[in-house]
Amino acid sequence: MNATEIPAACAPWVRTRLRTAPGVFAALAVLVFLTAFLAAAFPRAVDAYEAKALRHDITTVPPGQSVLEVTSPPPPLSAPRPVREQAMREESLAGGHHALVKALPEPVRVDPRFSSYGVHTAKPIVAEEPWLPRPDAMPPQLHYAVPSALGEHSRLAAGRLPVARGEVTAGAGEVEAAVTEETAAELRMKPGSTITVPTQGGKPLTVRITGLVKPLHPESGYWAVDPLYRAPSLIQDPGSPTPVLYWTATLLLAEGTGPALLDTTGEPELYWRLAPDATGLTAADAPRLRDAVATLENGPGLLELRALVGPNATLTTNLDAVLGSYFAMRQAIGPVVTVAAAGIGAVAAVVLLMTGGLISARRHQELALLRARGGSLRGIGGRLLAETAVAALPAAALGLLSAVLLFREARFPPALFGAAAVAALVCAALPLRTAVRHRRPLLHGARDDLVDSRPSRRRTVAELTVLVLAAGAVAALRRRGTVAGSGTDLLASAAPVLVGLIAALVLVRLYPLPLRLAARPVARLRGVVGFLSLARAGRAPAGGTLPLLALLIALTTAAFGGSVLAGVTDARDDAALRAVGADARISGEGGLSPVSDGTVRRVRAVDGVQDVTPVRIEYGTPLASAQDTGPDTKRATLMGVEPESYARLARGTGLPVFPTAPLRNGPGQDEALPALVSPALAERLGERPRTIRSQAGDITVRVAGVISRTSAVSEPEFLIVDAKGLAPGGPTTLLVTGSSLDGQELRAAAREAGPEFEVRLRTEEREKFVDTPMQSGAEGIYGAAVVAGAGYALLAVLLSLLRTAPERTTLLARLRTMGLTTRQGRRLLVFEALPQALMAASGGLLVGWASIVLLAPGVDLGALALAGGAPSAPHTASLRADIRSLALPAAGAVLLATAVAGVQAWWASRRGSIKELRAGDTR
Repeated sequence: MNATEIPAACAPWVRTRLRTAPGVFAALAVLVFLTAFLAAAFPRAVDAYEAKALRHDITTVPPGQSVLEVTSPPPPLSAPRPVREQAMREESLAGGHHALVKALPEPVRVDPRFSSYGVHTAKPIVAEEPWLPRPDAMPPQLHYAVPSALGEHSRLAAGRLPVARGEVTAGAGEVEAAVTEETAAELRMKPGSTITVPTQGGKPLTVRITGLVKPLHPESGYWAVDPLYRAPSLIQDPGSPTPVLYWTATLLLAEGTGPALLDTTGEPELYWRLAPDATGLTAADAPRLRDAVATLENGPGLLELRALVGPNATLTTNLDAVLGSYFAMRQAIGPVVTVAAAGIGAVAAVVLLMTGGLISARRHQELALLRARGGSLRGIGGRLLAETAVAALPAAALGLLSAVLLFREARFPPALFGAAAVAALVCAALPLRTAVRHRRPLLHGARDDLVDSRPSRRRTVAELTVLVLAAGAVAALRRRGTVAGSGTDLLASAAPVLVGLIAALVLVRLYPLPLRLAARPVARLRGVVGFLSLARAGRAPAGGTLPLLALLIALTTAAFGGSVLAGVTDARDDAALRAVGADARISGEGGLSPVSDGTVRRVRAVDGVQDVTPVRIEYGTPLASAQDTGPDTKRATLMGVEPESYARLARGTGLPVFPTAPLRNGPGQDEALPALVSPALAERLGERPRTIRSQAGDITVRVAGVISRTSAVSEPEFLIVDAKGLAPGGPTTLLVTGSSLDGQELRAAAREAGPEFEVRLRTEEREKFVDTPMQSGAEGIYGAAVVAGAGYALLAVLLSLLRTAPERTTLLARLRTMGLTTRQGRRLLVFEALPQALMAASGGLLVGWASIVLLAPGVDLGALALAGGAPSAPHTASLRADIRSLALPAAGAVLLATAVAGVQAWWASRRGSIKELRAGDTR
């Protein structure tokens, strides 16, 4: 037999290891899959909700704010008349439209369904027909437009669509037009009606109405960019000294009749309205889209457009403002999300390192034997790398594939980098740890525990360096927030992680002290379980910094994420309460109409209503008497309340306690009406009585107390008095409290009071703050961060217990031969696990609370919580500690440690002790 045919002396290393410990590699693969999925899914989830938010912002704004409108005057008077007429014909306008669409730079794309072009008059023309309505004796002023594809965007309601008779020129005597049903109803138009339009040549142009149309998509850009296309409007004459109103509307002429408007006095102009197509836009397209819009408005792109449709063409759009709002929200929300990503990334890395440490500890004797028999570090490390890569690389690839399939509209490179980083860390952790651990021969039996370990100088320097970095990160975050000058400040975003790292290092240094203090009195007790458990806890490996670090960072991340969600919820609840004042608010338009007693009774009878607080509110009350009131007089909001009822409202809505005693005049006091005022108004009024002008006449008030906030109004300057001290007039607002209010019944009761009364519900107001995909996407990421942080915390506890599980099993077996009972064994393992678990849980609680308190001044949740609300709503929201987010993960860690120790003791009691007590076993 040739030498080349001799079979191998041993089986391949990797295959042997996989067959020997399949459970270990399967568990490692599952952990790598989950971590790689999170690492790849995070950037893709951010890209997905940012892309969805970009499309949402463009498609939900009114078309007048997103449409790109190109306008150009007709050729100048110096041009030949045929040239001017040809420029306003259908074929020229259509050619310009196609050229403009092709010339738009990427990623600006046009939605042809809602785009249009044509000719319209920029200046209205007075219509003198006597049959037209004339409010305030003013004749209507009409616009004339020649829009494209009128029949495709409307449905014929009466008559027929207008058509062009032959080739229309500037001297045409008559053209046909259509109007919408709303315009016809208000201006008394019908098929056959004619409008005479004066021209500069003296020969009038007759516009004949041939049909009435109904818009198919009234909200689309075809009809909504210029609302007069769809419906007429009453306009106040700005040149009249008294308010004078007149009608204005637009008549829609037939295609091809644009040249007929050349000689009119309406200053005709050519227009192309290009509706943007947001389909397919991604977050990566947003910067290019902003630059493209900027160059079209005032840049090289505008010069290209002018070369196509005319040298004086202009482009107007508010799409740049929409994009500016999008970027502002993304810049505000992005850094807050980065804080969560930094925490989860750090704890995931630590848990992966712990997994490598657990595998290395379990194989310590095997690797030490290989090293003693001449194995090189490079050879052993290469084999460990190969066997780890077999499990980690496919799992990481599968995690990346799952993230790509789940979030399709996102960039691929960041996800690939995240999954590759996880795979590289897992593959490198075990070989590097082995190389460091076995670079020198190890003495058998040497103690390596927390109590006897002495930190080296290098470790001290490293810890001081981390302390300086953490202090700098916290200071930077408190001073300038999470946003740096050009984007996210990564050091500030990593502040919670650094705080957790410092806490872990401090707790590891302090850990031996309580053990030594507790061991002395326990040693004097008759039982051995307490002393043995403390002694065993002190024998924990000196490398216990890593499990403690993972647990603290995970608990801090979970607490921070839960506090962010709690802060967002509180901010929205508070903003809704500020806007409504109670669970429901019933008031008239302008707040001047009084509410009758019958309305109050009907509202009280509605299902779910617990209490009704009548309030009289007078806005803009002059802070002076009638004779002293002038245009510069300061004003405030006057409120008349029933003190007891309003105090109940304050307690029911969670506002500060409302004092009722200061609103009553005691014996011997003056007749001035006591008032509770806002802090700003208290400084202005002073301590002396002040005469103010209410709607019922002058009243004298004095400051009886200061209250920082009221639920009835959101104005910063207000004063509250007892309603009995005001002239009879009745309340103008009803503030309703109740747990489950029926909005329909409340609105029915309000309609019976009068058409001017409206109902605002607190629940409906709160829903307005959650209407953007960016907000909901960021909240989803924080929710996932809370779950992932809690999961990694529990996994860190499990790994730390599994590392020493064989040693504890052997200990139980030996102690059972000495008379230790099963119950005592269970108590021993539970008590052994408790010190470190309690230290980690209490440290996690303290560090989570401290990190939130330290970082709260630099974290503004306003954009995340309140960006969807009304412009008048507050746009700042602070971070606060959430007790559930702090306590639940910490309690779960303690319970898991106790449960694992108890299960291990139970399992060890059911197994025999032969294996653990083998002769020569050095465990």
